[in-house]
Amino acid sequence: MPRTSNNPAHNRRWAHWFAGCATFLLGAFGTPALYYSTLEPDALRLGLTCLFPLVLGTAFFLRTHQTARLALAGVSAAFAVWYVTDPPKNNRDWAGEYAVPASVSLEGRTVHLHHVRNFIYKTPSDYTARYYDADYALDDLSSVDLVTSYWAGESIAHVFLSFGFRDGRHVAMSIETRRQKKFPYSAIAGFFHHYELFYVVADERDLIGVRTDVRKERVYLYRLLLSPEARERLFKSYLQEVDHLSHTPEWYNTLTSNCTTGILTRAQASFRYRLDWRILLSGYTASLAYKLGLLDTHLDFRTLHDRSRIQRPEGATPGPDYSTQIRQTLPLETDPSSNR
Repeated sequence: MPRTSNNPAHNRRWAHWFAGCATFLLGAFGTPALYYSTLEPDALRLGLTCLFPLVLGTAFFLRTHQTARLALAGVSAAFAVWYVTDPPKNNRDWAGEYAVPASVSLEGRTVHLHHVRNFIYKTPSDYTARYYDADYALDDLSSVDLVTSYWAGESIAHVFLSFGFRDGRHVAMSIETRRQKKFPYSAIAGFFHHYELFYVVADERDLIGVRTDVRKERVYLYRLLLSPEARERLFKSYLQEVDHLSHTPEWYNTLTSNCTTGILTRAQASFRYRLDWRILLSGYTASLAYKLGLLDTHLDFRTLHDRSRIQRPEGATPGPDYSTQIRQTLPLETDPSSNR
């Protein structure tokens, strides 16, 4: 029979260690959660950010007193209740790129998209805001392209889709953070309740063009090999989420609800793929799609990757033929027999 310890001192040490770890983890998560929260006014947000770890630490070190133990339990419970019930909203003072969400309506086999974004950029932060409305026939949906855009190394990229139609038009859809005007962008903030989830619905001249011609990022475009039924199902899933978020906002989360996990959710991919390291390290998303047979496998992936980079002339700006121009040199598989 295994022996169990009945030594009160030993048990107290384990309880002390466990309480210390729990308090540290709560402080390590709660302090930035308060700092990056949307609490207003800012004085309240910053004050609670300073007060929270102070109260936790004081209560922990004085926890031999009944009042301190109650304070520690009360503060922990109050934070948990606040965080779980903290509501996302649609009525904030948004940064210009996210101020006007798209809206969608479906009439038979025709999709009506309103407020398709089509900004004209001078610099990444200096732009002329423009939008247009457009109708798309579901029967004319002919392609889905995977776009990956890199601004630093190889591990992290922004990933989004672009839907093509037989008349040559494309509508790009990107799952992003909806940032308030008063906050600068922060990668850390995405782990907490700081950004709402936002689906950018835009012209390729905007969504891809700002990355290739203005920000000078490395942008790759791959043709996804999907059956017509799968293309339509994916497109309609995006449209349903655009409509859903217009009246039911949700929080963005860097780990669980981001640009790559959102694509897999819309594609109804199995849960195990959502935890694949190539999803967490989004720069490798295209290699996962290749492994799953969703990209052209006539070439090895390294060759396909190199040839799929969008090449733009020096000083180019996105014009009316931008979508055609960026695809002229790309290895886009279009053989219907290879669709899945």
